[in-house]
Amino acid sequence: MASQTVSATARLSENEAAVGFTASRQLAESLQAILVELIELHLQGKQAHWNLVGHNFRDLHKQLDHIVDEAREASDTVAERMRSLRAVPDGRSDTVVATTTLPKFPEGELSVAAVVDLITTRLYTATATMRRLHDGIDADDPSTADILHAIIDSLEQQAWMISAENRQV
Repeated sequence: MASQTVSATARLSENEAAVGFTASRQLAESLQAILVELIELHLQGKQAHWNLVGHNFRDLHKQLDHIVDEAREASDTVAERMRSLRAVPDGRSDTVVATTTLPKFPEGELSVAAVVDLITTRLYTATATMRRLHDGIDADDPSTADILHAIIDSLEQQAWMISAENRQV
């Protein structure tokens, strides 16, 4: 009987080794929440990019493209990490709208000053979600937490840089 238990345990370990690490439900849900924030950040950044007007338009227009590219690339990284952990990412527009914590973006033309504040808020909202979920992700999978560190660092740097546009000294 003991040999059967050892044999079953050995088979389980071999099967786990053949399949690789699989995300827990909690890890998958956390990554999904981050994915949604990044997709929405990408979309809202593009909306701002298209409808920006006013003094310093050109510089902010270009900086928004950089933020959009970073958010899009980060969303792809998170989605592909999910797939590598056998989780299924959901980037459909109805899922994004229903689950994002980013505030709705206003329609129409927006001044440079307004866009600076709007995008800064959205960058910090997205990173706040990542920071809130970080410890649980790190407990489940430190490798995924390392990916998250790089995304947080990058987006917080962008928030600092873009917010400087409206700072008064």
